[in-house]
Amino acid sequence: MRAIGVTTYGGPDALHELDVPAEPLGAGEVRIRVTATAVSPTDTGVRSGMRDDKPEAAAPGAVPGMDAAGEVVEVGADVDTGVAPGDRVMAVVLPKGPHGAYRSDLVVPAQSVVAVPAGTSDVEASTLPMNGLTARFAIDSLQLQPGQVLAVTGAAGAFGGYVIQLAKADGLTVVADASDDDRTLIEQLGADVVLPRGDDYIDALRSRYPDGVDGLADGALFNESALPAVKDGGRMATVRGYDGKGQDRVTVIPVMVFDHALDRPALDRLRQQVEDGVLTLRVADTLPAAQAPEAHRRLEAGGVRGRLVLQF
Repeated sequence: MRAIGVTTYGGPDALHELDVPAEPLGAGEVRIRVTATAVSPTDTGVRSGMRDDKPEAAAPGAVPGMDAAGEVVEVGADVDTGVAPGDRVMAVVLPKGPHGAYRSDLVVPAQSVVAVPAGTSDVEASTLPMNGLTARFAIDSLQLQPGQVLAVTGAAGAFGGYVIQLAKADGLTVVADASDDDRTLIEQLGADVVLPRGDDYIDALRSRYPDGVDGLADGALFNESALPAVKDGGRMATVRGYDGKGQDRVTVIPVMVFDHALDRPALDRLRQQVEDGVLTLRVADTLPAAQAPEAHRRLEAGGVRGRLVLQF
């Protein structure tokens, strides 16, 4: 089976085509013929070895990718989700060695698979699972009530954009960061207040909310620098493992989509919210799978709005 991955960790050019064996189909699993897979920052970590406990060793055919969309080819025993061969689906994928979404044939637990939103393409649908679930559980971890204030950093990114729209659907007041070029986008996504992005964003938040905001979703990786913007006893959700480093004024919750990859009802709720117009799927560009190195270069250069998507 065709895959795009690395045999030696490195930069974007370390990515190349691999010939990997078809994965066996077990009970409770679904085989998907992948047509589209989104490119995310996590993928660059898989490629570079940053996500490997022993990065000094050569990667054993590591295949990145946490989002897949395509067609169901085969359904294993004991699958009771209603999925059937021929269905167009999307899935969240946990990349482990050769098992990542950058491959033409993929086996995943049925609980990680739902139908693509009606009226969307596979390319569009592939941008939703990982970032959508991360945004959903980041908001849930903050335990905010309607009317409370949620600050978002990295609002123009895929995670940040979903946080804005899901938070607004939950009745929260959203304060987001944006560059001048992104202000219109952030306003269209529904932010109530837009402040300039950058190092001064946290100070601007504190000036506008002297006691601090109720919660903060940190997509820009401010980490400890964002803590002063949150009120005493407030909560902050992070996406790269920062846990507060022992301080106890603010509750810091690292959100890991790995913990929620089997939450099919949550993924299906996201599908429904796309169909209802709550969530906007943003595709920055599409490239053939063989151009994965170029996609990684563009992502790491910054400024990508929406997701780059590889097509098989």
